Amino acid sequence: MLLLLALCWGLPLCAGSLGEARSWGDTSEQVGLRVPRQLRLLQRLKTKPLMTEFSVRSTIISRYAFTAVSCRMLNRASEDQEIEFLMQIPAAAFITNFTMLVGDTVYQGEITEREKKNGDKVKEDRNKTTEDNGEKGTETFRASVVIPSKDKAVFLLSYEELLQRRLGKYEHVISVRPQQLVGRLTVEVNILESSGITSLEVLPLHNSRQKGSGRAEDDAGPPPSTVINQNETFAKVIFKPSVVQQARIAQNGILGDFIIRYDVNREQSIGDIQVLNEYFVHYFAPKDLPPLPKNVVFVLDSSASMVGTKLRQTKDALFTILHDLRPQDHFNIIGFSNRIKVWKDHLVSVTPNNIRDGKVYIHHMSPTGGTDINGALQRGIRLLNNYVANNDIGDRSVSLIIFLTDGKPTVGETHTLKILNNTKEAARGQICIFTIGIGNDVDFKLLEKLSLENCGLTRRVHEEEDAGSQLIGFYDEIRTPLLSDIHIDYPPSVVEQVTRTLFPNYFNGSEIIIAGKLVDKKIDRLHVEVRASNSKFVILKTDVPVGPQKVGNDVIGSARPKGDGEEDPNHLKRLWSYLTVKELLNSWLQNDDEQEKERLRQKAQALAMDSRFLTPFTSMKLKKSTLQTRKLEDSHGMSAATGPETVMQSLQGSNLQPGSTLKKPYNPRIKVSRTSADGDPHFVVDFPLSKLTVCFNIDGQPGDILRLVSDHADSGVTVNGALIGAPAPPNGHKKQRTYFRTITILVNKPERSYLEITPHRVILDGGDRLVLPCNQSMVVGSRGLEVSVSANANVTVTIQGTIAFVILIHLYKKPAPYQRDHLGFYISSSKGLSGNCHGLLGQFLNQDARLTEEPAGLSKNTTSPPFPKADEKSEKVLKVKGHQVPVVWKQRKIYNGEEQIDCWFARNAAQLLDGEYKDYLAAHPFDSETTFGLGLSRGL
Repeated sequence: MLLLLALCWGLPLCAGSLGEARSWGDTSEQVGLRVPRQLRLLQRLKTKPLMTEFSVRSTIISRYAFTAVSCRMLNRASEDQEIEFLMQIPAAAFITNFTMLVGDTVYQGEITEREKKNGDKVKEDRNKTTEDNGEKGTETFRASVVIPSKDKAVFLLSYEELLQRRLGKYEHVISVRPQQLVGRLTVEVNILESSGITSLEVLPLHNSRQKGSGRAEDDAGPPPSTVINQNETFAKVIFKPSVVQQARIAQNGILGDFIIRYDVNREQSIGDIQVLNEYFVHYFAPKDLPPLPKNVVFVLDSSASMVGTKLRQTKDALFTILHDLRPQDHFNIIGFSNRIKVWKDHLVSVTPNNIRDGKVYIHHMSPTGGTDINGALQRGIRLLNNYVANNDIGDRSVSLIIFLTDGKPTVGETHTLKILNNTKEAARGQICIFTIGIGNDVDFKLLEKLSLENCGLTRRVHEEEDAGSQLIGFYDEIRTPLLSDIHIDYPPSVVEQVTRTLFPNYFNGSEIIIAGKLVDKKIDRLHVEVRASNSKFVILKTDVPVGPQKVGNDVIGSARPKGDGEEDPNHLKRLWSYLTVKELLNSWLQNDDEQEKERLRQKAQALAMDSRFLTPFTSMKLKKSTLQTRKLEDSHGMSAATGPETVMQSLQGSNLQPGSTLKKPYNPRIKVSRTSADGDPHFVVDFPLSKLTVCFNIDGQPGDILRLVSDHADSGVTVNGALIGAPAPPNGHKKQRTYFRTITILVNKPERSYLEITPHRVILDGGDRLVLPCNQSMVVGSRGLEVSVSANANVTVTIQGTIAFVILIHLYKKPAPYQRDHLGFYISSSKGLSGNCHGLLGQFLNQDARLTEEPAGLSKNTTSPPFPKADEKSEKVLKVKGHQVPVVWKQRKIYNGEEQIDCWFARNAAQLLDGEYKDYLAAHPFDSETTFGLGLSRGL
């Protein structure tokens, strides 16, 4: 039986044993005869391996993500067949486990030390960042195995990563590319953030680089079948498309990246410190600080290889970036090929004239010649050093170089090591270099090391991607520096083995993360001191409470198998190990001293072995196991998912408030009150005590915003509805129709929240904006407000458990000229509304009504509804709120036309309502003012 594993990484974790073929049994099985191509094609068409299940489960605890992938394959052929498993994983992730089950045989991955002799190979291979079919920022893990006819194989892969905050959001990406339609496909993501989750969103499937793939039906929201459940600290997202839904997205099974973005609440300026047992993590992301001035030099490759689209896109991006510079910034532009062409001999301030002249200079750049990377960098650094020295603003500004190229050094100094040394000596740690490499011919290893050694970041743009948008996105991450020269200190007698604590810059929307160990587990406060520069020197000092968190043995968060007599570490220890190994790897790459490199290698290897991380200094070997298949799958294969899930259930149980538990999506068949405004719009008011139902019409104008419920002063609730117009049906008595296009709800207690509902989306803004598509069922809630969406049917809004509104969604596949997608507003529960409530519907909620006399033809039995027989058209008088209103009996359909009700119809609504029509017009969608005072009974 032949097995083959391969993994292509930015740091080539597969160099050595992982990339070699592993086999057991008779060696003669490894030798195969060459099969003609046509025959191989026929065999594949007849007997393509069937994937019966593909599932991914991720658990994110305090930004640290554990991910477990399970894939089941069946060999339907009548002969042995090779089956391949492919999975793209984030480039920053560490694999922690891989297991294969082939028939009744188990092959368990084991992390071992990589021999030192492979170190040179690691250095040479690092430039191969991805496979040809890999996505940007990902690496491809592949495993293939030959399995017997009619037998099955199960692949189980686990990996871990620390989510990075960019542009104010954490982003978790899961590759969903099973290469075929799958009967059971599931992606489940659980998020637990003790400080509170904000701005959670699920993006449309992203699949820019795969040819022949599709996009989701509705690119404006989450993929089809996505369900989101969320409260203040916990969220569960499930993506479970049927085979039909998968085929609509991509018939080849390459669905794309499933992406979740979110942020967390931040209250303390010093940051959030979490402690579990002896480990702590400090998240530092200050906000509301004035931006530091930037001194930036744009260094752009204008060699001959940039001809065409690449240079044009780069120019367009620079035009946008120049307009984004702030008045206090200073800038310059360098174009380089075999010659260095500097726009100005010094940095200039940001003025309309300078921006215009800079754009003209960029516009006239033309591609020619070779690539002098060293000369361009030296010139840019010299410009920045001279400007800072002459203006004495070193600690009150940030100096940056944004360097873009698509090639290797071909002119001037071409030796990589000398370019790195020259740059490092000239920058002296005072200038941060951010590099962008375009295409497949770029020396990405050089760019990566230039940024790593000079406090910058690097990005790679593939040949077929839009270089301009990538450049703008990269610039957005560094456009707003808030702090420089940051020192974060803890008492040395209290902490040990702390990760990096010195940082050159902090950019708005990012985050600084520090982890370490506590010397004394029993301390209740940790002294933290932050020193940084922000036009003036900033010092923050505080003692942060770090009371011990009581957790049981289940609260672990380990992605590795239990056993071997070892106790599973907690998720903060995993995070500390991850950060420490990453920093050791970076130090090893930057260091040129062989003795120091060896010390760093040994230290990184020891910690990676202890944590079971697959790194450049560890390898994975498959070991044949004698365990029973079922037992191993339960105890090993899914440990990455079940471990952290147990953590979340345990922690969640101690943090959730009563009533904040997640609920099932709203049932569209739920019975609600008849009190409503729907259709043209037709209003219905139910008086349950007298068993009367009254209806009336409001002929508003398109664009009018009607006050439906006004109780802002008491319960804090206001509901308004905005009208749209449509032509009236032919031969009708009306000139036009009006419908509710938007329902807006303002909740002012206990905290202010805004809710805007249209037929296609719900926007919830309670300090953090959340957009929910109406074509997906989901439930979200926080601060006593719950919003439940039933796909394409209705939206239920529940406030403090005592007020509930149901908004019906009316959609037309092929609307007639007089039809519009619109909403119907129904009041399900009004217990929490006060006696002073007003509005077109609200004024009747706490009232009763009666007819002045019994209709003819009915007995005086008060338990029977007072409606006349169908052939009786008698007019009666309704008494309500001091009004006496002529009414006639009528039948009206509600609930999407599914129910017909009897009601007493007021032909003249003005006689029924307080005030005049204009009194019910709101100035804007969230207008909570009302012209009706307390005790007003009549305004006509």
